[in-house]
Parts: sequence; C-alpha cells; structure tokens
Amino acid sequence: MGLLVAWEVSVRLAGVPSFILPPPSQIARRVVSDFSLLAEHFLVTLGEIVLGFVIALVSAFAFALAIFYSKTLERVFYPVIIFLQNMPLFAIAPLLKLWLGFTIWPKVTVAALIAFFPIVVNTVDGLRATDPDLIDLLKIFGASRRQILQKVQLPAALPFLFSGARVGITLSVVGAVIGEWVGAQAGLGYVMLRANATLKTDLVFAAIFALAGLGILLFGLLTLLERWATPWRLYNSSDRSNSAA
Repeated sequence: MGLLVAWEVSVRLAGVPSFILPPPSQIARRVVSDFSLLAEHFLVTLGEIVLGFVIALVSAFAFALAIFYSKTLERVFYPVIIFLQNMPLFAIAPLLKLWLGFTIWPKVTVAALIAFFPIVVNTVDGLRATDPDLIDLLKIFGASRRQILQKVQLPAALPFLFSGARVGITLSVVGAVIGEWVGAQAGLGYVMLRANATLKTDLVFAAIFALAGLGILLFGLLTLLERWATPWRLYNSSDRSNSAA
C-alpha cells in the first residue's frame, strides 16, 4: 500500500504524463470501466495457461519416470530437455504460429515448454531422494518395483513435484503471454499490445496487474493442493514445532 501511495504522489508531483506512467488511481478506474473486457480476455489467457500446464505436468512426470528408471533414457532425454529450456521463446513462438496456425495451440505449446523443465528436474530429484534403507527393507519383505514406487518413491517425490509445479505454473503465465504477443486475437497479452499501440498505458498496467494476480492465484491453489496431497508434511512440521517449544 505504501508503494502505491508513493507512486501516486510522486507521479502527480513530478507531472509525469499519464501515457508514460499513469497513477494507480487512474489504473484502478480503468479496471472498473473495462472490467468486462479484462475479464473476457483473462479467461482466454487462463485457459491457455491451465491447458499448457497440464500438458507440461503429465509429460514431465512421464519423462521423469523414464529418466529415473533408465540411465540410457537419461543420457538421451536430458540433453534434449536442457536444449528446450535454453531455446529463446521469442524465436520459437513465430514458428509455432506458422506450424499450428492462429489457434490456441501456439500459446499452449509455449506455456507447456516453459513449465516442463522445472517439473521434470524436480521430480527426478525427488524420486532419487527416497531413503535407500527403506527401499532395501521393502525389498526384503518381497515388495515389487511397482509397490515400492507407489508406497515410497512417489510419496517422497511429491514435495519435489509440487515445488517444480509451483515454479512451472508461474512460468506458464509468461509463456502464454509471449505466445499472445506473437500472434493472437484474444488474451491479456493481446490486450496489452493493442493498448500500448494506442497509448492506453493505464490499460496496459491493468492487464499486467491482472496477470500478476492470476499467477498468484494459481500459485496459491497449487500450494493448497500440495497441503491436501502431502498431509504428513504438516504433521512433521507441527511435531518439530512442539519439540522446539
């Protein structure tokens, strides 16, 4: 709040033109006046992000299992994964538009590509972080590889998976907007481009704040989902707090 007040006061005292840097009060009025427009394009961008993130999550989990179980696949896939992570998205997005057309899929693909890397790397690390003594104990009792995976390795990897997913979902917001900048007829990125071209800087900031709020919302939802999926972590945290007290 203090930052917004300082922004408001400094812009007005300095006499900065609103098309260069509008005060927060003007941005708030723009949000109210163009709320239906922002809401419509907000839902478009949300759909692109969610679809891209789900694709990234499913494919990253499958790749993580393949890498975990096979050193050969690790040597084959890891260089490809690192290559995909280091590709400049602004360079590949126009190609995706050319290959996939003016549809939702170029934006979804960019969102999925940018979210894929942190999820797969964190999941592999989580699978490898399982206590080896516990695995040996289960093997002594005759547990199969599938049972060990279900009972021990996957629960141990879940916190790592969610850590990667939280990073991935915020990156998906960036990826979807980049895809919209390259070529789109809807979405908050499209709104930003059109508003910038007509010097409606307050609308540009309104779209930016909507994107930031969207990222925070999705991050928070994943945090709540993690607490539901890994209840033992809450118990462990409460036990440590009680012991410290």
